[in-house]
Amino acid sequence: MKTRLKIILTLSILISMLACNEKPNNKMNVTAANILGNPEYLAISYGGYRQTTRDVQPTVDELKEDMKILAAMGIKILRTYNVQLQQAPNLLIAISELKKEDPSFEMYVMLGAWIDCQNAWTDLEPNHEVESEQNAGEIDRAVALAKAYPDIVKIIAVGNEAMVRWATSYFVRPNVILKWVNHLQELKQSGELPKDLWITSSDDFSSWGGGDSSYHTQDLEQLIKAVDYISMHTYPMHNSHYNPAFWLVPENEINLSESEKIEAAMLRAKEFAIKQYDSINSYMKSLGVNKPVHIGETGWATVSNGHYGVNGSRATDEYKSGRYYELMRNWTNKEGISCFYFEAFDEQWKDSHNAKGSENHFGLINLKGEAKYALWDMVDKGIFKGLTRDGNPITKTYNGNKEDLMKDVLVPPSIVEVGVPH
Repeated sequence: MKTRLKIILTLSILISMLACNEKPNNKMNVTAANILGNPEYLAISYGGYRQTTRDVQPTVDELKEDMKILAAMGIKILRTYNVQLQQAPNLLIAISELKKEDPSFEMYVMLGAWIDCQNAWTDLEPNHEVESEQNAGEIDRAVALAKAYPDIVKIIAVGNEAMVRWATSYFVRPNVILKWVNHLQELKQSGELPKDLWITSSDDFSSWGGGDSSYHTQDLEQLIKAVDYISMHTYPMHNSHYNPAFWLVPENEINLSESEKIEAAMLRAKEFAIKQYDSINSYMKSLGVNKPVHIGETGWATVSNGHYGVNGSRATDEYKSGRYYELMRNWTNKEGISCFYFEAFDEQWKDSHNAKGSENHFGLINLKGEAKYALWDMVDKGIFKGLTRDGNPITKTYNGNKEDLMKDVLVPPSIVEVGVPH
């Protein structure tokens, strides 16, 4: 009888542990392991900057305003990019205050620590073989914030697109990222950081070995083994210019209607992202490693007067952006993948000298507080009722008139039109 009771008790404990791993049922036990990939904990990339320069930092009150809007959308995990500036510390203060005001409020943070090479962002030639002397201080600040806010900071990401070679102003070799990931993992082992804090780096799919085999180095292999999960970026929108074969209307679709051509292109864009995701999984498993892969960034701009606009790939408009958002959310939620969609709000500092530059227009909500097409249904459902941003209620772009919106939607170029060999 005692043996049977022991077996029953052991089974009960195991079932309880599995249940905790599947879904956090106590906010004190929330960890990266049980919220990443959980569709009840949607993720987004966040910057709260309103002005054309980051010299004007968002206030705590402005950040709290944004948090209420994102929480209404079902967002519960934010990704930030650096702790050099005051936004990230103020964001943690804002979330902490909201939790005190309302104990049911939930918001967690993937805290980014920016990593550069020597001479990055200076008049001197970047030295990609040596890291910036600023990196150590950035890591120290991230550690201090993770220790101060263990109930909010659940992930530290070492670097943002810091290993991809097209980041010519600042990229470093994987050994630099590996060094700091190992440092943070050692702090976890020593008890200085929480053991359930996850450590990663957030980088382009190619930097994680999903593309060019020249990235397949011993240091990258060691990094993949050292991180708690892989945070990869994928941007079909950018590739509509740089790698357009998937985007162009193929010859066998020339006779489709305009709406059918657009829909087919968006489905190909989703498949493009899935292919890059799968390529990382395949490379990781070829190393004998099996750990989670989540999407640290993907998004679709709504305006461009450059490569992606009317004189380029014709990718950017609110309809295509909204459709991509829907496709990516549906796929990642179904597959148990976190998608830190880029991004929550438009930020005009990114291309401050070009108001219509695409980098200024990746947000789901614009600077007037208008929800873009991707979120129109949320406005209809009233989830933003009573919420404002900079004094503006959350309304729809185009006054909610889809017919007007569609006037700005262009069909992608065709293979025949561009003259691409096939």
